[in-house]
Amino acid sequence: MCRWLAYSGSPVRLDDLLYNPTNSLVMQSKHSKLGAETTNGDGFGVGWYGAGPTPGLFRSTEPAWHDRNLRELAAQASAGRVFAHIRATTGTAIQQTNCHPFRYGQWLWMHNGVLGDFLKVKRDLALAVDPSLYPLIEGSTDSEMFFYLALTFGLEEDPRAAVAEAVAYIEDTGLRHGVEHPVQMTVATTDGDTTWAFRYSSVGNARSLFISSDVATLQAQYPDHELLSGLSEDARLVVSEPLGDLYGAWQEVPEAACVVVHGGEQALYPFVPASPLPEAV
Repeated sequence: MCRWLAYSGSPVRLDDLLYNPTNSLVMQSKHSKLGAETTNGDGFGVGWYGAGPTPGLFRSTEPAWHDRNLRELAAQASAGRVFAHIRATTGTAIQQTNCHPFRYGQWLWMHNGVLGDFLKVKRDLALAVDPSLYPLIEGSTDSEMFFYLALTFGLEEDPRAAVAEAVAYIEDTGLRHGVEHPVQMTVATTDGDTTWAFRYSSVGNARSLFISSDVATLQAQYPDHELLSGLSEDARLVVSEPLGDLYGAWQEVPEAACVVVHGGEQALYPFVPASPLPEAV
């Protein structure tokens, strides 16, 4: 379906995330090891927070491995919070407005997965989007619709609760239309200060998701590793699949879970659609 990464920490050059690791996101666009498809060549996008009032976006319908502009940008630009996504379409058009991340004000959103039988439920989901938000939907993907449902349910106030309500609404709608498994997802969203990442599936077998281990520990294990040596201790990566094979560098996020990353702190919560929110585990 897709692959993505969410980075936060000391500023890094984009090519240190997108090109230089042994299993970089650009490598995954051709040779994904854990994805539903090996190739994710239906466009890509990068979102980052810089000097402007809103995050920057660069999106293209080119395959990530083929885009010379991405190579040029990645070699020069650096940022302390980056969202990057490579796309494998589940049926909607290959166009820039369908490439992730999606942006609303300070917020970015990206999704790997599918809303089951989207065409069956699309109208009902669209009608549930707040009328003030609906005109801002530019593309035709289930992922962007999901984002605007989460915004409708209060993403800006309480992301965990909003995504839980949105998933519950999508599942209820899907079941009413005879969709057996309405939601398959890993989702990442950020306001530029905190990152929330979710792993969930209606069938109980969500796409892969990992978070990087504590940087100080990794720096002690691998003192000569060039990329690790330049990272701050609060640096964290949440990824669809590991960017490399350093032992101990990656922890799998469990099924039906939400990871919250703020600075160097991270918390893991169970994720249950539209139920009272549990405490961290």
